[in-house]
Amino acid sequence: MVYLIDHDDSGSLGVVLNRPSETAVHDVFPQWAPLAAKPQALFIGGPVSRESAVCLGTVRPGMSADGIEGLKQVDGRTVMVDLDAEPEYLAPLLAGIRVFVGYAGWSGGQLESELARADWMVFPSLPADVLAPARIDLWGQVLRRQSDRYSMLATHPVDVERN
Repeated sequence: MVYLIDHDDSGSLGVVLNRPSETAVHDVFPQWAPLAAKPQALFIGGPVSRESAVCLGTVRPGMSADGIEGLKQVDGRTVMVDLDAEPEYLAPLLAGIRVFVGYAGWSGGQLESELARADWMVFPSLPADVLAPARIDLWGQVLRRQSDRYSMLATHPVDVERN
């Protein structure tokens, strides 16, 4: 499941939300570990640039990221977090963070072409999706929130031969 962070004429950027790694946030970014949502692991954000990290967070209800250095508004309460910022400064504003190694990327017009071919299903997200625990079926949870046509897909077995 890919969360789209940014999209414009030059391309698109997103991260895979439901692919935790075996590496703990504390092992790579110890200063951010106290804010990391459980499981406190780095997540594999996608196949592009596995040497880089993208951090998403959720701003606490009633708080705003407007004008706060180190936070960039993505959508609603979801923000990008600058990992070079001071965690102690941002901690009172954040409900939690998730750190992704690598990202999913598309060049200009590529995602539009894929959408025109119906290669992707597009659904709105909730702030909780970004910090969802790895043990839940996030894909199924998102599908169940949709209309009947899509919510039925949540009951589809992963392996149809086991049905």
